[in-house]
This record gives sequence, structure tokens and C-alpha cells, in this order.
Amino acid sequence: MVDVHECRELSAEYQTVFGTGLTKDLVAAKGKLASTRTVGLMAEAFVYAELSQYVPAIRQQSGYGDADRLLDAPTNEAWIDPWLSYLKSIGVKFVTGYGVSKLHVERGRIVGAQVTSVAGRRKVEKVIADWYVAAMPVEKARLLFDEPIRMAAPELALLDKLTVDYMNGIQFFLNRLPSERIHGHVAFLGSPWALTSIDQGLFWKRNIAKQYGDGKVTDVYSVDISDFNTPGILYGKPAVDCTPQQIANETWAQMKQALNTSGIQVLADDMLESWFLDPGIVYPKGGGPAVSTEPLLINTAGSLDDRPDSTTSIPNLFLAADYVRVNVDLATMEGANEAGRQAANAILAASGSRAQPASLGKLWQPAELNGIRDIDAQRYNAGQPNLLDIIPSNVPL
Repeated sequence: MVDVHECRELSAEYQTVFGTGLTKDLVAAKGKLASTRTVGLMAEAFVYAELSQYVPAIRQQSGYGDADRLLDAPTNEAWIDPWLSYLKSIGVKFVTGYGVSKLHVERGRIVGAQVTSVAGRRKVEKVIADWYVAAMPVEKARLLFDEPIRMAAPELALLDKLTVDYMNGIQFFLNRLPSERIHGHVAFLGSPWALTSIDQGLFWKRNIAKQYGDGKVTDVYSVDISDFNTPGILYGKPAVDCTPQQIANETWAQMKQALNTSGIQVLADDMLESWFLDPGIVYPKGGGPAVSTEPLLINTAGSLDDRPDSTTSIPNLFLAADYVRVNVDLATMEGANEAGRQAANAILAASGSRAQPASLGKLWQPAELNGIRDIDAQRYNAGQPNLLDIIPSNVPL
């Protein structure tokens, strides 16, 4: 991988496609801030997954499936609702409408959790359990982990150093199908707001017009906005300074600019039936920029040292979230899932249970490259550049 300083010496096309475009597409991070380790690992996994479709040996050894896979229905229908039903069927009890407001610590252990109703009218002073798992995003976790928690588990203070950023979506509901449809992710590399999209209708095993809404909608475009701070092409304003309608108009305009080329009109204004902006974007009552209440963890350079393991220095407190240090080194559902498995296994070990631990996957790397990786590690430890470094070390940056 080329670091940010070396990238400045390369062509504008390289910077657009690799330095910023694929960085935002693969890991939803700004090229100037993203961890080269994270970008490299995810790009490598993506390449191996793609190769596995053509090289049986890679598919067999890696266990990877298609590089670009999507659910065949809305997320709640395809995954969340069936999973909740299964958990309830085996005895899991869900209590909703409450949030944890404090963890009580005595003699280095959690002795209870104070929960408060969302409406704030009722408090339960302590919920007592043997084991506690904090499964929440980092911006919520570091508020919960107050001074007593940090004194018992000093590593949790490092969460304050982790970075989050806006990455929120918008859905466009279309009354007819686009003239051209792309079966996979689309990265709008030149878009000011770093857009990526999916034509959901190509993947959902549903007749959208018959099963959803009033029958007018035949297709759904889901779009991620990764850059909320760069001015757009319609209003000259960043997304944080736009109204919801302006965000919709601007996003649609940037998509049309990229797709309607060479005389082909893929998207037209009269095909747009309605839109829905991520409710995680809220606007202060007194005015001001839009706020993301569900920001995304960004793996910045050096941040791996600040991320904790699923186990903590508090023996009955465990972590399961996408900021936890895992093999899938990225803020994704897969990374959070792996952290949850690690936390479950840690509880099994701490409790002396003989139950079968959850399986943990690893990013696959071909054994044939072990020698090259060893040489690279040796050169790195010696302060030498990678053998594939295309920019001599004596070139001023």
C-alpha cells in the first residue's frame, strides 16, 4: 500500500481511484486519515474473494464466497427478525425501552447496572448479573465508561482517542426501472459526497410493487453518503448544512451526473417517486448543522493501539462492538459479529463452562507468500521501505 505522503506524488487519477475512491468505497474512510493496515487488509480480502470465483484452490482454502454479496430482502426481513425469533425460541428475553445509564463498580468488578427508561420517567437502580457485555457503539460506550470504570480498566480511557465520522444513507423509491442496471455496488468516484449505491430491486426476492407500498414503487436505490463536509454541485453546500430535501436533491443530482453519460439517461427526475433519509440524521431545535446520531467508527492510522479486546481488566465486563480488536479490522456487521463471538467465548472461559465455544474466522492469506511477508516485516522493523515501494526514499515529499 502507498501511504498518504507517497500518494501525493502519484497521478490525479491514482489519487481519485485508489487514494480516495476505493478507500471510501471499501472502508468508508477518508484517504488522508485511514489506516493503511485496514485498507490493505480489506482490499486484499476483496481480491482473494474475487479470485476464489475463478480459482478453485483459493475458494477451498479460504472459504470465501462471492466478493460482493447482499441480502435478498430488506435487512429486518432477511436477517434481524428471523434472528430475534430464533433467540426468543431458545429462551432469550429482550427488554426494550431502557438504556444503561451507569455501571456500578466495587472491588474491581461490576456489581450492577443502572438502567433508565427512554422516556426518563422510571429508573431501576440496579440490574444484577454475573456477567456484563457492553454491545454499543464507541461514542455511547465512552460515555458509559466513567471514571470508576476507567480506574478499574484503564485501557477503556483510550476509547476517547478513536474517531467517528458521518456515514448515513438515503433511499430513493422509483416508479420505473432504470434504463441500465448494475448488479453490484456502484462507487461514484468523482462525486463530492463520496456516494456509493445499490439497486436493491436486483437482489430482493420480492415483487416490490406488489409487496410494498401502494404499488407505485417498482425499484429501490439505497445510497450511502460518506462525505458530509464537502460542498455539493447544486447548492454549493456540504450535506451538514443542507435540509433533508436539499440532501435528497443534491444526492440525486450527483448520481445523475455520474450515470447519465454518453447520451444514456439512466436516471430521470420523473422516475423518482419519493425518498427516505436515514433518521440518524437529526437537526438541532435551535438551528445549526445536521447531526449524525449514528456515526461510523473510522480506522485511522495508529488507532489499532487504542482499541480494546473483548475482555477487559474488569473480569466480569466484556465488549462486543465494531471498535473491538478483531480479525475483520473494519467497522462492519462482520466485525461486530466476531467481537460478539469473542465475548461469548470469554464468558465461557471465565465461567468454567464446558460448552462448545463459538467459531472464529480469520482473514485468509496464501501460505506461499509467508516468506515475502517475513521479509517485509524485517525491513519494516529495520526502518526500511517495502521492496515494492515505487518512490525512492530520497525523494522529498
